[in-house]
Amino acid sequence: MSQSFVSGTFQAEFDKAAEDVKHLKTKPADDEMLFIYGHYKQATVGDINTERPGLLDLKGKAKWDAWNQLKGTSKEDAMKAYVNKVEELKKKYGI
Repeated sequence: MSQSFVSGTFQAEFDKAAEDVKHLKTKPADDEMLFIYGHYKQATVGDINTERPGLLDLKGKAKWDAWNQLKGTSKEDAMKAYVNKVEELKKKYGI
């Protein structure tokens, strides 16, 4: 990721949140997981760059839709929302 968009400190916070979310004591609800997925993809890749999965791939479509809803969101804004959500999930589910 280009550091010109995001300060090194915030990148470190994002990286820590991405690691922390893997260690929650309880798996978050589907809507929370989709929020995390979409914001992670927006923060690391940018606007969605793939075709929507086929009719039978329900999980893939849900993930695609979660990411697609963030089209136009800056990487920094996606990172901030991601970090804030992970902090919320850590309080809710423990780590």
